[in-house]
Amino acid sequence: MAENDAMPTLPKKCGPYISSVTSRGMNLVIRGVVLFFIGVFLALVLNLLQIQRNVTLFPPDVITSIFSSAWWVPPCCGTASAAIGLLYPCMDRHLGEPHKFKREWSSVMRCVAVFVGINHASAKVDFANNIQLSLTLAALSIGLWWTFDRSRSGFGLGVGIAFLATLVSQLLVYNGVYQYTSPDFLYVRSWLPCIFFAGGITMGNIGRQLAMYECKVIAEKSHED
Repeated sequence: MAENDAMPTLPKKCGPYISSVTSRGMNLVIRGVVLFFIGVFLALVLNLLQIQRNVTLFPPDVITSIFSSAWWVPPCCGTASAAIGLLYPCMDRHLGEPHKFKREWSSVMRCVAVFVGINHASAKVDFANNIQLSLTLAALSIGLWWTFDRSRSGFGLGVGIAFLATLVSQLLVYNGVYQYTSPDFLYVRSWLPCIFFAGGITMGNIGRQLAMYECKVIAEKSHED
């Protein structure tokens, strides 16, 4: 009996965390780093797609490779992804509305796939005019929210993110940082808010899923104590 009491208890794993790491601040940093690198990866892939289809144009002297073309885009997207992914679960707690709709990684991966598909459609599918393209992408983006989110907070944050991100893009284009081919909405393409809305919903779902592991770790640690 004494020998059993003296034996050390090994930490149990739960998702990407270890039960000994229960500090909320540390978990916040871990989630932020994970979300940052996910955002950087998606930015590299989607930015390359947009450049190849000549949707976005950067100055010729910076387009030498995927990493040197507009070097500031991946870090900015990674930072925005981390902020969005941390904001969604925080807003859920603040509103007292825990998000329980389709809380599994398979659903999150499908959401990411749909988001990439929406971006692919914006760059590759040819429509008669920008209005048809914008309406189609708007329907797809709202369909993504309805399929993988369905929360009022998620929709509201998505709209806010789309508005702010579009405004920032317009300012960057206005100052000559980059440009869009065939702009039809104040220096940018009219479908751009749809992409930002879908991106906000996608990163919000990833952030919520990562936050769920933090709750599990803390619950297990409390149970052990």
